[in-house]
Amino acid sequence: MTLKTWSDWINGCGNSFSRTQCMPRRVFFSFHHQKDSWRVGQVRNSWVAQKGESNTFMDAAAWEEVKRKGEAAVKMWIDRELNGTGVTVVLIGQETASRPFVRYEIEESFRRKNGLLGIHIHLLRNSDRKMSRKGRNPLDDFTALVDHPFLWIFGEKATKRYSEIFQTFDWVQDDGRRNMAGWIEEAARRAGR
Repeated sequence: MTLKTWSDWINGCGNSFSRTQCMPRRVFFSFHHQKDSWRVGQVRNSWVAQKGESNTFMDAAAWEEVKRKGEAAVKMWIDRELNGTGVTVVLIGQETASRPFVRYEIEESFRRKNGLLGIHIHLLRNSDRKMSRKGRNPLDDFTALVDHPFLWIFGEKATKRYSEIFQTFDWVQDDGRRNMAGWIEEAARRAGR
């Protein structure tokens, strides 16, 4: 990533002042393979153009081939692709929250202490030039025990939804092409990575 101005530094790397923290991270993209591959391709290509790295991108046909091998094979593929990543970006389309493998990817990412980030992609056009309806945020469906905001000093814990811990943005409205690198850095920071 080439940073030309102070603004590029802030927008490209969050508020990081360490050059090593500014390097693009290897991220895992979680999404509904059948419905959102075209939209996801636009987001992923934007990340790769910024010299970021991601998991192997499979088109819908290749995904179906892995699925035909069974649930264990799919989970093994997901586990292998999560290796070496520090952030999981959940690309949220109209039906993403209901997909069982997306749910597994979120659970496994949290277990591995990956940062999580949600990005709504419904306003991106698909191959037919159509947008879709905004989908429910799957990060709303998971909870974690965290230090209580006021009573942490006494060891008290509180339950929070992942969506309260990790941020969610809209690719179009929040200018994802320009801001995704900063969002990913912040997700990593929140996860202590």
